[in-house]
Amino acid sequence: MRAFSYERAQGLTDAVGTSACLIAGGTNLLDLMKLEVETPEALLDVTRIGLDRIEVQDNGLRIGALVSNSDCAADDRVRQGWSVLSRAILSGASPQLRNKATTGGNLCQRTRCPYFMDNHSPCNKRQPGSGCAAIDGVNRNQAILGASDACIATYPGDMAVALAALEAQVEITGPQGSRQVSARDFHRLPGDDPSRDNVLEPGEVITGVTLPAPVKGRHIYRKVRERSSYAFALVSVAAVVRMEQGRIAHAQLAFGSLAHKPWTDPRIEALLVGEQPGPALFAKAAEMLLEDAQGRGGNDFKIPLARRTLAAVLAEATGD
Repeated sequence: MRAFSYERAQGLTDAVGTSACLIAGGTNLLDLMKLEVETPEALLDVTRIGLDRIEVQDNGLRIGALVSNSDCAADDRVRQGWSVLSRAILSGASPQLRNKATTGGNLCQRTRCPYFMDNHSPCNKRQPGSGCAAIDGVNRNQAILGASDACIATYPGDMAVALAALEAQVEITGPQGSRQVSARDFHRLPGDDPSRDNVLEPGEVITGVTLPAPVKGRHIYRKVRERSSYAFALVSVAAVVRMEQGRIAHAQLAFGSLAHKPWTDPRIEALLVGEQPGPALFAKAAEMLLEDAQGRGGNDFKIPLARRTLAAVLAEATGD
């Protein structure tokens, strides 16, 4: 780890516009600093600037950026109205990490691609223009959707997949003022510039996440992984589905570990609504999801795995 300076912010105004690297729980950043993948010259500790409350807002909830993952998952309001979020958080990491990880930091975590984590390998995300070693290398857990010739890394988190399914909003404050971005649009696809993970501009800070009014129905988060705990997903699905009179009345879906960002496809939701559930409908939804999927050899298995996982989630959600 390289030397760095450290200061503690006294308020949000200290964090907005700073050139220092912000740190809260540090569960991802410190790992990357130890590997010298991240080499900030200055750290600004934002753990004591507030933003650590969950509050009712209109018909939904506002989750402060510094609310820990543990507190968010355990909150009775989250568990009752937005349980897919609680389920997603509890499926990730260990209790110790969830105690430290924050809402804002979790959204900003970086890929766990082994080539990104290895300073001796070419990686356009870490060093633009150097190439992507994963394309012809070990790519078992790499992207099958939305990838590019510059990067096939996946976004590793669980919480953001549930937030995308719930159509949450990310609150951002910067030198030019405040704005809100849909959780579905917060993360970027790699394109020609995979070094940018999300839409944050220099000097901007995540201040919170807002959840819309709760949707009645089944809330499911299914995470398929190599082992039963403390592993990143091979495929994950977050679903909120409501049935009425034997038909799907409402569907919100998001997919993890398939792309550089939590993957959503409104066409699938539109396809499902109004239909009677069954294997034929689920297969059609999977074909739509995976019509542009591309494996790179080691991750070819993800395509049939995603198909089966979606079908299983929809069957559970609809009782079919």
